[in-house]
Amino acid sequence: MSSAFAGVPVSHTVTVEIAASPARVRQVLAAVERWPSWTASVAEVRLLEEGRFGVGSTVRIRQPRLRPAVWRVTVYEPDRCLTWQSVAPGVLTVARHRIEPRPDGGADDTLTLGQSGPAAPVLGVVYGPLTRRYLAVEAAGLKRAAEQAPSGT
Repeated sequence: MSSAFAGVPVSHTVTVEIAASPARVRQVLAAVERWPSWTASVAEVRLLEEGRFGVGSTVRIRQPRLRPAVWRVTVYEPDRCLTWQSVAPGVLTVARHRIEPRPDGGADDTLTLGQSGPAAPVLGVVYGPLTRRYLAVEAAGLKRAAEQAPSGT
């Protein structure tokens, strides 16, 4: 685990093999407002400012069974990593997609969600099963979306 998750008391991770290039995986991830079209774990995404998606961008995400949250991109390395965080009373949530190239031209994407703060242990117990399910649904959806031909080709 990287330093972004060092000392984080609650952390969940899933990795998915994708038969698409890291650039294609990044293309799907960076089109954040389209996430609801490929993952049932996200109901609505709205980019909160004009311009390019990257470090400093903020996004409002609504997920089933959870309160809407605002996420700020803290690390964006095209074709390699997307990390963002959301702050709520008593908890800091950090989520990351780490894209690793595969020798066959495909990519592995590792999704990690970690929480810290006084409320993190309780939230981990209450929402842990839902979090693990949402990570699995997101990973499977990302795989399907990235392996499809891009629109307009």
